[in-house]
Amino acid sequence: MESKTVLGLLLPTDPRWINIAEMNIADILIDHAYCEQKAASSCISLIVQYPEFEKMVEVLSPVVIEEWTHFQMVLQHLKKRGFALGKQREDMYVKQLSQYIKRGNNRTHQLVEKLLVNALIEARSCEKFKLLHTHIRDKELQDFYYKLMISEALHYKNFIELAEEIQDKKTVSERWKEWLHIESSIIENLKPRMDRMH
Repeated sequence: MESKTVLGLLLPTDPRWINIAEMNIADILIDHAYCEQKAASSCISLIVQYPEFEKMVEVLSPVVIEEWTHFQMVLQHLKKRGFALGKQREDMYVKQLSQYIKRGNNRTHQLVEKLLVNALIEARSCEKFKLLHTHIRDKELQDFYYKLMISEALHYKNFIELAEEIQDKKTVSERWKEWLHIESSIIENLKPRMDRMH
């Protein structure tokens, strides 16, 4: 892993992002709130769709609560700064990742694909939180994003370890490498809004 990347990501976020993010912190917080809401919803969806995977249900159930707690915490930071939640905006990053999920095959394969996509999203969020913790001047948000950076890294680990328990490690490792290249290509070619979390 290169020192400038987080959790094995192949391409770092555009360095201009953090400066623009700080100037548009309301938009970042709004986008972040919805990211936390979608993370909780994603875990709930996995539990509902694949209840026979008992270990996954056991691991992700508390993650649902944690992600929703993060959503509430972001709402508090918005309110404290006089910002309203606002409307959810389309997340092109997640939308494009979803297009590369291999369809068909068996339920185990499908679940592993979804777990790895969730791991990627957590890894990229962790990287963004690290940038916010390191560079923004708001001390309260610095501390907040440090805690969330640690949390996202643990969630990333949860998803990877669950995938490796469900499918053999070699297969998961090979597919993870493919996903890293897919994610890198999306980041490179996507023209993201700099005032968003993703």
